[in-house]
Parts: sequence; C-alpha cells; structure tokens
Amino acid sequence: GDPSNISTMSISSHRGGTVDTKLPEIKFSGIATRAIHAGAPPDAETGARTPNLVQSTSFVFKDSAQGARLFALQEAGNIYPRLTNPTVSQLQARVADLEGGIAATCTSCGHSAQMMVFYALCSSGDKIIASNKLYGGTVTQLSRTIKKFGYECDFVDVSDTAAVKAALAQPNVKALFIESLCNPGGVVTDIAGLAALANEVHVPLIVDNTLATPYLCRPIEHGAHIVIHSLTKYMCGHGNAMGGAIVDAGKFDWAKVPSKYPSMAEDEPAYHGLNFSKATGAAAFTYFCIAVGLRDLGPCLAPMNAWLIMMGIETLPLRMEKHCANALKIAQWLEKHKDVESVSYPTLEGNKYKPLADKYVSGKGGAVLTFSLKKGQDACSKVADNCQLFSNLANLGDTRSLIIPPASTTHSQLTDDQKKAAGAEPSMLRLCVGIEDCDDLIKDLERAIANA
Repeated sequence: GDPSNISTMSISSHRGGTVDTKLPEIKFSGIATRAIHAGAPPDAETGARTPNLVQSTSFVFKDSAQGARLFALQEAGNIYPRLTNPTVSQLQARVADLEGGIAATCTSCGHSAQMMVFYALCSSGDKIIASNKLYGGTVTQLSRTIKKFGYECDFVDVSDTAAVKAALAQPNVKALFIESLCNPGGVVTDIAGLAALANEVHVPLIVDNTLATPYLCRPIEHGAHIVIHSLTKYMCGHGNAMGGAIVDAGKFDWAKVPSKYPSMAEDEPAYHGLNFSKATGAAAFTYFCIAVGLRDLGPCLAPMNAWLIMMGIETLPLRMEKHCANALKIAQWLEKHKDVESVSYPTLEGNKYKPLADKYVSGKGGAVLTFSLKKGQDACSKVADNCQLFSNLANLGDTRSLIIPPASTTHSQLTDDQKKAAGAEPSMLRLCVGIEDCDDLIKDLERAIANA
C-alpha cells in the first residue's frame, strides 16, 4: 500500500505558540511528517522543540495521595523508569502512531519485547505457533528458551494453509507469530490470510515488522493484533542504540473467553483485584505489559537509547527509500554475476514473492537480501572477509552496508533443516544494504567475489 495512507495527525499538538481554536483543525497523513512530529510536541514549559532527554531514576510525587494513586494505577504518571519515563513515553507514542496502533510498550531490545508478549499471553503448558522462516535468534528463543517458562512452540510453513489450520486447532495455542519481511531476506508473508486463520480460533496474530518498518508495511492494517520491533535496526537506523517495541492494535477481545487470556481478562492480585480488560478496555494488553511485564521482568528501555531512536526515526522514510533502491540494484547486478548461484530478493522479476511484496511492502523489497555462490561455503567466508565497505558483523538496519554468512553466525544454533527452512544455508551470504553510493558498493562486492 501507499506509505502515506495512514491515520492522520493534528497540527494543534505539534506546533509552538498559541493555537487559534477558531481555525479548522488540519489533519496530516504523511508518514514523513508523522515520523518527525508524532509523540513529540514542543515542551510545554521550556519551549524546547526537540524531544527532551529525561535521564532520571525517579520522579517526585505532588503529595502522598498522588503517589498512592499512581501505584494503584488510578492515575497516569511517572513512578520509576522500569515502568515509565517521559522520553520513552514519547517514543512509544511515535511508534504506535506510525504503526496505527492505540499504544506501544518499549523495551530494552527486540528479544525482550518478544518475551514480554509471550509472558502476557501464555501460562505453563500453552503453545505458540510460529513461522519456520524467522531470524535465527527468534527460532532459538521459541524452540529452547521459552521451555524454561513452560511454554511450547510448533514451527510451520505459514504458506501452507492446511498446516497452519491444523496447528492452530490445538486447544492450548495462544498466538500465531510471523515476520512481515523475513530475516535473512527474500520472503514476504501473507499477513491478511494468516490474520483470518488466527481470528477463526480467536488467537492474536503477532507480526515482527523489524525489516519492513511502518514505512513499507503496517501489519495492523492487514489484521495483525500485535506488532513487534527491534528498534535497534531500521527505526534507529544508525547502529548506535538498542531498543524494542510492542505495538497494541487494540482490536483483540481478551475478555471473550476470560480463562484463555487471564493476564488481561482476570483479576490481578498485585493491583488489588484490578481487571485490566474491564478497567482499561482496548488497552488492556498494553497496561499489562507495562504494569506487570516491565515491573516484574524488568527489560526497560534506557532514556538515552529512546532519545537516539527518536532521532533516527525522523529520517526513516528517507533512509528506507535509499536502502530499497540500493538493494534492488545490487540484487539485479548479483543475478547476472557469473559466480553467483542464486539471489533472493522479493521484487526481482520472476520472484514468487513479488505479488506479496506489491500487496504488503509498498512494492519494495526492503534492504536485506541473500545470495549464494557457486564455489560454496568457503568462498562465502572469503567474500565477507574481502569486503572493504561492507562490514562483516551481526546487525541490521545501519546506514552502513553489512555482510555476514548467517549459517555460521546468526543462524548457527539452528539445525540443518531449520537453516534450510529459514533460507540460511551454508553457501549463502546475507547483505544488509546501506545508503552509500550504490556504484561504490558494487565495486566492493565485485572485488570481493573475484578474489574469493
């Protein structure tokens, strides 16, 4: 869809000075405008135009009565930064705005955001259904780590409707988890189709939108109930801050079967019997994530990181255009290279995911692609070592171009079958294409491949 086709933003909360209330309110829908202004009006006291960095471990109550109300969740405000911080709150508002959600919860990194979601949805003995095409660290988290909490996960090929239906039919399933644009690259997921299947059995669809970002894809518009981000990647965009986000669409009825999602729909003893669903309505999931998840698991986002990520988001639309343009040009060049066996990038002509890319990611392919070499695994390692501009490291979403052999690094803890399913085979390299001059990047790759 069109990146600008998202909910609108009022000018009145984003300008300085006195607003003439007699003038008609203007609504802004452009995503570039929202990336700069959403969640960050001028400071009411100082007039500061850029977001404030509040580097404080505590906040003074107006009086003891207010402190009591804050602790009882009877009043919104700041108590302790493990739960809330003004800078983090501004980032949460911006991310929620860009994704079209009602609210967001920010965390220390993408993986902690995922664990917070699973913690909210699952109890011991419950199960998550997940795509078999995921980032390697997520596969490990879902196949191993969550077992320590008593949760289970079944991985399925989410392009196989019958397999997804069969997996979701299990009585202890509490969520369906996918990536919109899959890591290590080249696969686009049918979000709307999977949302329909999840709705049939009343479980939320969780979409990791890290690689696409809300500039290319907004999963909530296609039926997703929860959107997750590693803000470390493209949202921050500069390789200088870590963060995660959970965006709540506010469209899932947690109280439809109260015993199915007790975290939201049953009374919470720690808050004197408060029922999040009854007390906060559509925002029940977000309230639980902050008031219980952040309180007890503790993966809060540092204010400095929140501030850096906000600065990064301001240039997200500009960067993503350049990332995608460079990635497509490099994919087309690699496709014609005599030493390249295959290239996986969704908007290449003939790629089976191109129709889904047109539908879900604005007709673009993102910045991540993979390619395999005819000479095999040893040549892949040499190419990564030979590059001068492409940095051989484990990250995504930097302004700088990055290269890595995922089979021996990011996906190394997976079984051979899992690596194959994820598109991380030994003879393959992953490129995260930056925003440098594309001709220079091609020169770098050309020399590296020639000498592998």
